[in-house]
Amino acid sequence: MGVPSFYKWLIKKYSKAVQDTNTSTVEYDNLYLDMNSIIHPCFHPNDDENNNNISPPTTFDQVFTNMFDYIDNLVGIVKPRKLLYMAIDGVVPRAKMNQQRTRRFRTAKDDEMREAEEERLRKQFEMEGKQVLPKQECEVSDSNVITPGTEFMHKLSEALKSYISLRISSNSLWKDIMVILSDANVPGEGEHKIMSFIRKQRGLPDYDPNTDADLIMLGLSSHEPHFSIIREVVPNYHEKLQQNAVRFELLHIWLLREYLELEMKIEDPPKNLIVDFERIVDDFIFICFFAGNDFLPHLPSLDIYEGAIDLLMTVYKREFNKFGGYLVDINKMGEKHNAYVKLSRVEKFILMVGAYEEKIFNKRSAIRGKKLRRLISDQEQSKQEDQNAFDFMDIENESSSNCALRIKKAHDINN
Repeated sequence: MGVPSFYKWLIKKYSKAVQDTNTSTVEYDNLYLDMNSIIHPCFHPNDDENNNNISPPTTFDQVFTNMFDYIDNLVGIVKPRKLLYMAIDGVVPRAKMNQQRTRRFRTAKDDEMREAEEERLRKQFEMEGKQVLPKQECEVSDSNVITPGTEFMHKLSEALKSYISLRISSNSLWKDIMVILSDANVPGEGEHKIMSFIRKQRGLPDYDPNTDADLIMLGLSSHEPHFSIIREVVPNYHEKLQQNAVRFELLHIWLLREYLELEMKIEDPPKNLIVDFERIVDDFIFICFFAGNDFLPHLPSLDIYEGAIDLLMTVYKREFNKFGGYLVDINKMGEKHNAYVKLSRVEKFILMVGAYEEKIFNKRSAIRGKKLRRLISDQEQSKQEDQNAFDFMDIENESSSNCALRIKKAHDINN
């Protein structure tokens, strides 16, 4: 349910909430892993700019080996003292299933076209007498197998069970902790299964809130301050060339909450309304989804790279009194006759955000026009430079011919 580019915006705006794992002294009881964020880069590392150090696999077993190395690295960094919870995406909600279906049909169509083009070129090269290498068999050519119910997911589940048993029996970091694997046979996305597990634990009398998770929005929505999100650092160009070891960083939710409490301070609340920061956090999560997530497309005028989150936060703070208060009430979730989304307030909020649409579209149009004019100018300048170089060559050739002619005439006169 992540918001595209949200993490980049967040670490740029609240940089103090992020810490390199090498300098962190925080100890963690629990480590929760959303396994699909590990499966995909280990399955097709060439598609991920982070993974220069992972060799492209050709078999399922090589994918599993890449994953085990990655998990070992994370466990070695975090060193959980009580629990390791690994959750693989099961059958997802219908809204995300529709998006996945569209994306996978497109991928399948692209693969079909690529194979047809490869076959055409092979026949052409054979007719021309060129050497054609035989096709290489590869188990990991189709990433659509990372779907509940496939043979790959069944083999992955069995491989992870064997891996966990081996680590518990042979690795000191694993011996004294509980390890839970929720595989693809359990419905729901990995992060949702993690949050469901945490909520159930909160209801137990001996619950300890010191937790670590691989989530942002869901981490905030838990209202537990003792969360950290571990993320792989995207290497810059020079780091890619040097092929340095993969680095990780921690986003501390408790620091992010402090930033948000300062940033989202309501100066003029409605009368008789008590300002509750936890409800403001819920509203912050809600309004961020207008920039799009795994289930919803973003509003056309809202782009994080253009400051969409900052705009939403500003409108929320300034107009809080006018639209009447909190947008959502999570306590009413699940109640049949009580709407936890205050639609009348949301409508007013969207209309207030919509008041900025014309300015946003005009700015985009101006930027596009400026880029187009620059492109045309560069193209004309390039053409002019080419023409000047051509004219110079003509002049140089003409000068050389005259010179040769004069020398020849002088030579004839002397004879």
